[in-house]
Amino acid sequence: MKKIFLYSDGSSLGNPGPGGYGTILKYKDSHKILSGGKKETTNNQMELLGVIEGLRALKEPCEVEIISDSKYVTQGINEWLANWQKNGFRTADKKPIKNLELWKEYIDVSKQHKINASWVKGHNGHTENEECDKIARDIALKFQME
Repeated sequence: MKKIFLYSDGSSLGNPGPGGYGTILKYKDSHKILSGGKKETTNNQMELLGVIEGLRALKEPCEVEIISDSKYVTQGINEWLANWQKNGFRTADKKPIKNLELWKEYIDVSKQHKINASWVKGHNGHTENEECDKIARDIALKFQME
């Protein structure tokens, strides 16, 4: 099984507001950059969408290390998702989870992979995280200009 590193970051100018994501997939010495965004979105939605689109781009089952500066994404994947599913996509206090459709999409695109998510501190000199952040902000700015 191939070991893939998926670096991703999301941005929104306002919350909600125009937003973008930047994702880098790395396998050995090769890499692929993905990006996208929406006119009206939130930061968390873009953080999660970047991971979803990165996983969607994989053509076969892989071991995937997701590296993100979003605790929402990393804790969601590693800690919260299993309980959300058991509780009918509700939080411990019975409230519906936010971004349900995106989390369901994540479940769908992730099921063939072995996934671990790692958190890195944002804006702290991590090369790929900084690159993803710049891509995400540039996309958000493009949507803001429309």
